[in-house]
Amino acid sequence: MPTLAHLLHLSPETLWMVAKVLIVFGGPFTLASLLTWVERRGAAMIQDRIGPNRAALFGKWRLLGLPQIAADGIKAFLKEDLVPPHVNKLVFWVAPLLTFLPAVMGFAIIPFGQSFVSGGQTYHLSLLDPGNGMGMLYPLAIGSMAVYGVLTAAWSSNNKWSILGGMRASAQMVSYEIAMSLAVITIFMRAGAYDPHQIIQAQWGLWNVLPQFLGFLVFTTCMFAETNRLPFDFAEGEAEIVAGYLTEYGSMKFALMYLSEYVHMVTASALIVTLYFGGWRVPFVADPGVWLSVLAFLVKLLFFCWLFIWIRWTLPRFRYDQLMKLGWKVMLPLSMANFLFHAFLMFKRG
Repeated sequence: MPTLAHLLHLSPETLWMVAKVLIVFGGPFTLASLLTWVERRGAAMIQDRIGPNRAALFGKWRLLGLPQIAADGIKAFLKEDLVPPHVNKLVFWVAPLLTFLPAVMGFAIIPFGQSFVSGGQTYHLSLLDPGNGMGMLYPLAIGSMAVYGVLTAAWSSNNKWSILGGMRASAQMVSYEIAMSLAVITIFMRAGAYDPHQIIQAQWGLWNVLPQFLGFLVFTTCMFAETNRLPFDFAEGEAEIVAGYLTEYGSMKFALMYLSEYVHMVTASALIVTLYFGGWRVPFVADPGVWLSVLAFLVKLLFFCWLFIWIRWTLPRFRYDQLMKLGWKVMLPLSMANFLFHAFLMFKRG
């Protein structure tokens, strides 16, 4: 068991890695908790209704309803954890972790600030440093694994509505994954690398959203499907299949799966910022420094988190056949056209 004396004698590199682990895993989790409150307040504002404004702590923040976050957590902890007798209990318990972990792990490669040098040592503001060989392939691969959590939750529930939700999630993933991959490959081709640090460096002076606006639209649309957010929340569509893969879940298992949607939303926003909006770069500032770069990344991240909420409470859910048509007949041809156009430009330039 390490003592405090041992911890005080850790090398700066070890302490820096511990700090990054806490930031990368604690940051999105904390932000996701706050986003549950922002979503309710945002829904109230957009749809002109009352949001959380009753929960109060010692008589303070009554109008804001901020203690609602703590109230939700306490309620989830104290609710009885009912497990239906007809479920596969082992898989039923594992499924929430399979949904939550990919959402958190996808943030590990994202640079959330400018690298800096101290004592002759270079420190990178990302959990996984550049040169690890994975680059932006890592969050895309990890994010796609979240569908296994949905499928295992659906299958283990032994419920027809849950099975329908799981099948919808798998078909939905197939319909948008190819278009999303082509949009990202075009970014790799333009930057000449798939390392996020190099992709950000390549956006000095011109963010990718301008020359690759079509790819940005395709990728962002796919992110709504990736996170199971409206207008593409077919895996849980309560109007048609009760609650889909979540039907048999309650207590903390439901809270974990519910919170994973918001963590995934944070990771998706970070991907959009990194690929298309210069990451931590500040317009017209060549060397923003550590604190300004972190602030710039956070502002961009919060904007796209709000965009996810804004779209949810503005657009109605698509029909399932409309999603299939959008994925195969609209987004895939657009993504292919975007890829071929930029490949042609690179060929002409020699």
